Amino acid sequence: VQLVESGGGLVQPGGSLRLSCQASGFTFNRAAMRWFRQTPGKERERVASITSAGGNAYYGDSVEGRFFISRDNDKNTVDLQMNDLKPEDTGVYYCNVNLEKNYWGQGTQVTVSS
Repeated sequence: VQLVESGGGLVQPGGSLRLSCQASGFTFNRAAMRWFRQTPGKERERVASITSAGGNAYYGDSVEGRFFISRDNDKNTVDLQMNDLKPEDTGVYYCNVNLEKNYWGQGTQVTVSS
């Protein structure tokens, strides 16, 4: 199983970023996918998840209405569109899949600062 995140960077408050996760090594269209983040001083938290067919999504309270998760089962990718970013969104964002155990990507840094 391999998960490779991309798309992080530095953005000003109010800006947008789109993260992408390229997955391989498992049957992607049968797996729910999740995005987590690790922010300074806090435990890793789940920010969004999406079911295997993409029909349902979950969002953490802190990102509801600003972040949107989507997937492309033909390309084996899951994206996280992040809008109206705030300084408290700063952290390392990880792609995750649970296949009897958790698999993680290497993470991508998102920094929201003026």
